[in-house]
Amino acid sequence: MVIVELSVVPMGIDHGFSRYVAKVVKLLEEKGVKYQLTPMGTVIETEELGEAFKIIEEAHEIMFKEGFNRVYTVVKIDDRRDVNRRMEDKVNSVMEKVRGG
Repeated sequence: MVIVELSVVPMGIDHGFSRYVAKVVKLLEEKGVKYQLTPMGTVIETEELGEAFKIIEEAHEIMFKEGFNRVYTVVKIDDRRDVNRRMEDKVNSVMEKVRGG
């Protein structure tokens, strides 16, 4: 399982990003990708790294199709192959420790 956090930011506007974030979220829904929207980015899960890269590229390209000439995309990848961990497993592991577990 590959867990990816991405932020796709069109350059040239100073506010009102939600309309463009919504377009990326719609892409994820169309692809059937599990995702979690956060205030600073979107986390997705894919079975393989190549699948994640294709989705990242499509999300990045959406902004150019919207007419922007510059797009800033930040990507973090957690590709762990010894254990099949999902994004909620990682969060639950931390929360167990917070609660003294």
